[in-house]
Amino acid sequence: MADRTDHKPLDRLSVKKARRIALAAQGFADRRPSAAAITPRHMARVFDRVGLVQIDSVNVLSRSHYLPFFSRLGPYGRDLLDRQAYGRKRYFEYWGHEASFIPVALQPAMRWRMHRARAGEGIYSGLARFGREKRAFIDTVLKEIEAGGPTGASGLAAGGKSRPGWWEWGEGKTALEWLFWAGYVTTATRRNFERVYDLTERVLPQDVIAAPTPDEAEAQRALLRVAAKALGIATERDLRDYFRLPAADTGARIAELVEAGALLPVAVAGWKQAAYLDPDARMPRKVAARALLSPFDSLVWERDRAERLFDFRYRLEIYTPSEKRVHGYYVLPFLMGEGLVGRVCLKADRAAGILRVNAAHAEDGTDAAAVAAGLAEELGLMAGWLGLDGVEIGGGGDLAPALETALAPALERAVKRL
Repeated sequence: MADRTDHKPLDRLSVKKARRIALAAQGFADRRPSAAAITPRHMARVFDRVGLVQIDSVNVLSRSHYLPFFSRLGPYGRDLLDRQAYGRKRYFEYWGHEASFIPVALQPAMRWRMHRARAGEGIYSGLARFGREKRAFIDTVLKEIEAGGPTGASGLAAGGKSRPGWWEWGEGKTALEWLFWAGYVTTATRRNFERVYDLTERVLPQDVIAAPTPDEAEAQRALLRVAAKALGIATERDLRDYFRLPAADTGARIAELVEAGALLPVAVAGWKQAAYLDPDARMPRKVAARALLSPFDSLVWERDRAERLFDFRYRLEIYTPSEKRVHGYYVLPFLMGEGLVGRVCLKADRAAGILRVNAAHAEDGTDAAAVAAGLAEELGLMAGWLGLDGVEIGGGGDLAPALETALAPALERAVKRL
């Protein structure tokens, strides 16, 4: 390691500069490719930027893991991620930032988490208890997969069927999820979004399986470097949260990376916490982005960071009673230029072929007409990408009237682009 013992901030940056660094790190300073020319290489570049993509099951608009690629690339083949993950085996599912798609090259760096899960650590308490109390049953399920090949929970001979609800699992599903956490099985494919599990060594490329396992400290440093590259500039909590690393370990790993020159201490005006800069981060003079963001996009998934960077207080209201919601059920932040300038509640009405805007709100201090014009274009692109015939604006939100006015000409331009 380089001889760096002074961990004082090397520089003091404005929030505006920090925001540009963060946007560039996440790929929003890049020009979108032509929709007709988007290939697996473009998807790989997005993964190279963001490191991992969070998976979420809510399908009121589109399942969340497909949205970050639309946000950065524009309209792309919607089966591209599935083909690259389950066909070409370039990405695998595991617990990164919640359930995530992760490049297979990072699988060795996740093995420490799998080993801890086998010991009942770093895993949901109920699942850890199941692992201790039902290990013989888990071994039976594993042997069934070894002998019978890929299966979903509904196809298991052992264990009861799952009941509705996130944690209302039967014993068979619970055993499969323990094996998944522990790394014995992984997702071979999905059927109607149900995981189909198989032995990890039968799913992942053999060069990945054969790769040496780094020790915990080395693996955690590797994941922090991925996080630093994806964030550009970040606090310790931001870095730790990206791969949900243990708080007890992260401080030491960050100190090691600082000493090695792989992280540069900086201060950001108005931030109470110390910050760290990726030495290779770019700071463009200007960012001219435009994107609708999944609620689980890595630009905004850490809500405190979104507030520090963009002065944007964002909360998902899916589980809020409808009468208490402020902005809507499934609300996407709208990025335009260098700011989060609006939020829009969307629903894909597939039966009617319509992208419904149930509510649209502009942020305080923004130019509503300009926000509406940019948002209308992006909505037109999204409707076409989702295979919908048009966009309809509901009456909710202060941006709805301006958006209604901007929509017709924007849809014409979006159709030409598609």
